[in-house]
Amino acid sequence: MVGTGVERARHWQYEELPGVDLLRARYVRKEFVRHTHEHFVIAAIAEGLEVFHHSGSDQYAGPGALALVNPDTPHTGRAGVPEGWRYGAVYPAPELVAEIAAETTGLHGTPGFVSPVLDDPYAARLVHQVLRAAEEGNALAADTLLRVAVTRLLRLNGGPLPQREVRTAGSRIAARARAVLEESMAGPPSLERLAADLGASPFALLRAFRDTYGMPPHAWLTDARVRRARRLLDAGTVPAEAAVAVGFTDQSHLSRHFSRIVGVPPGAYQRERKNVQDARPRLLLPSGVWQNRQREQTYAPAEETPAEQDGPAERPTNPAERRPTAGSRTPPSSGTPSA
Repeated sequence: MVGTGVERARHWQYEELPGVDLLRARYVRKEFVRHTHEHFVIAAIAEGLEVFHHSGSDQYAGPGALALVNPDTPHTGRAGVPEGWRYGAVYPAPELVAEIAAETTGLHGTPGFVSPVLDDPYAARLVHQVLRAAEEGNALAADTLLRVAVTRLLRLNGGPLPQREVRTAGSRIAARARAVLEESMAGPPSLERLAADLGASPFALLRAFRDTYGMPPHAWLTDARVRRARRLLDAGTVPAEAAVAVGFTDQSHLSRHFSRIVGVPPGAYQRERKNVQDARPRLLLPSGVWQNRQREQTYAPAEETPAEQDGPAERPTNPAERRPTAGSRTPPSSGTPSA
């Protein structure tokens, strides 16, 4: 199992996978507050157990399972066992997922995931292989395996995302409040002032905002500030200046919230971005041995695929260690879906 020791995480980008964030992490005490992502979350659990609140209930993802979160969907994250959890994750942009869905599936509308947890050790191994290929600088493998993994997940657990439409008076007020907060991020009004300016009572606005966006205005604002800070850090703004620009009191204030949402401090996050920008373009072609091994691992049936070094550990035999997961529809001997 995960064991004891220091928590560690790496959140980075690979220049040959534009529009995709990558993460390897091992957490024990880490608790992610309610937040959202602009990209999809595809997190493959290798060891331990992650619990995350999603759509009104706690979800459980153990070894061989994937936590799947659609863009702009509020969720949390924490360890479900004392030893914590270890996982690898890819965060593809909505445009990339839509491109893959259009090419390889029959999904209509905006594609997304139906169930937040999918028990599929084979897809989990593919995610870890994407991360390994990116670390090794193998662009051909990383891009190929990412597309294969997303295709498989969409075929097993994909569907059209519901379109969020502003129809009710409450949702219209919530949308107006969100616009105000976006424009005044560094100096937002109080709830009472915001409600009065919109012609609503504080509790009516609070209720409408939570119903529309899944979190109260102050939590949404913190999440939005971290998103904007990420863009500033990506552009080269130093953390201290980014903190003030988005409305945090100082760099330590930014770092506390940034780590609770992104998983790493802003300084570590920016250093990885700088490494990508400084990387020299290069073309790496896989060797014949690597190609043969990768072909066997990618296209062999799941039960015949050898476990990856950083892939899921042996799954627990005690039923109490793993909650049943919805949407587990993996064919017993299916290989990687063809395009």
